[in-house]
Amino acid sequence: MKNVFFLITIIRRSDTKEYEEFYKAHGVGTLYALNCNGTVHEKTLDLLGIERSEKSMLITITDGDSLKNLTRALSSEMKIDLPDRGVAVAVPLSSIGGAATLQYFTDAEFSAEKESKDMYSDYELIMAIYEKGFTETVMDAARSAGAGGGTTIRAKGTGAKAAEKFFGISLAEEKEIVFIVSDVNKKKDIMKAIMRDAGVNTPAHALVFSLPVSETAGFRFADTIAKEAE
Repeated sequence: MKNVFFLITIIRRSDTKEYEEFYKAHGVGTLYALNCNGTVHEKTLDLLGIERSEKSMLITITDGDSLKNLTRALSSEMKIDLPDRGVAVAVPLSSIGGAATLQYFTDAEFSAEKESKDMYSDYELIMAIYEKGFTETVMDAARSAGAGGGTTIRAKGTGAKAAEKFFGISLAEEKEIVFIVSDVNKKKDIMKAIMRDAGVNTPAHALVFSLPVSETAGFRFADTIAKEAE
């Protein structure tokens, strides 16, 4: 399924309604919203006297043509490239569970599968699954290798017994997952740093993997700052 994408948009929780209306206006019929948190360093939060930043993660599945229109509109209409307006990344799907599932998310028909020549961008999506309470450990490791921020969600593991047998260690069911959008050139260093400081042989027991990203929105400002710093 070369022309179908998993679109993830991470925004301030206070902007959720605005973005939901935006996607509805652009023909996105099925959109899921998850509560999550930003990974601002605890010391920074204490210094500023504020609580951890509350975020929303909006997820949907879309086709290639709609994706290009959505990313353009996110920049032009929602001004997602401005500071603190959010980010969006699209991950290509390798398969989907039948035509009914596809029709549930999009009305587009796919008579042929073709891969776009510019399918991939300069970014990758790094995901780490680890024990609850180790976000700072994971993010400190990631930042040491050049990562910016990340977004976390809570999860519950359902294969703890099998994992204990495999790793030979006791694992808790309560998990956290962090999403880090990384420059493709920094991906390996970031993943190595997380595995080194928070991997399966540490109390965090982090499992790390990455996914290719085909489209992005909301990174223009950050890219400009990074280039100026160089």
